[in-house]
Amino acid sequence: MIEVLVLYYTRHGTTAQLAREIALGVDSVKGVSARLRTVPGVSANSESTEPDIPADGPPYAEPADLKECAGLALGSPTRFGNMAAAMKYFIDGTVGNWLAGDLINKPFCVFTSTSSLHGGQETTLTSMALPLIHHGMLWLGIPYSEQALHDTTTGGTPYGVTHWAGTKGHNPLSEHEKALARAQGVRLAKAALALQHMDKP
Repeated sequence: MIEVLVLYYTRHGTTAQLAREIALGVDSVKGVSARLRTVPGVSANSESTEPDIPADGPPYAEPADLKECAGLALGSPTRFGNMAAAMKYFIDGTVGNWLAGDLINKPFCVFTSTSSLHGGQETTLTSMALPLIHHGMLWLGIPYSEQALHDTTTGGTPYGVTHWAGTKGHNPLSEHEKALARAQGVRLAKAALALQHMDKP
């Protein structure tokens, strides 16, 4: 059994919903299981701290989660066309994993949610992908063989699954968004299995 890390930051819960759908896709592949993790928020107040364990939801990610995973799904809400500061802060702290080459030749996908339909979904996905490419990871998007990518009128891009949350964050995941999230999880899990014997340089 190998594990795929589904790592996300969420503020109002919509990115967490996408993460759970991706995890369902991962878990549907024989020989693969999803490991859900999140990251703490950041504060402009340098004396403000988060508890060591979240009040609810999955635990906070640690460097060992990256080392042990066979693949990674990374998600964040959009902040001005970029990933949220909390996720950027976490990624900036993965230098040890980078030096050790922990993520080389492992597949990854990215996902996000936005309040507006064209609120920077694709640029946010790219912003999360760039540091993972520096880690030596392999980016998996969503192919147009997924019919939901043609049919969606909400979220969904070939760069990764997205969700249109609405200006007040009340839009539930659409059936197309759910289908794409699960398909992305399946594709990531299958790629992780296939790349198990790919040697690092």
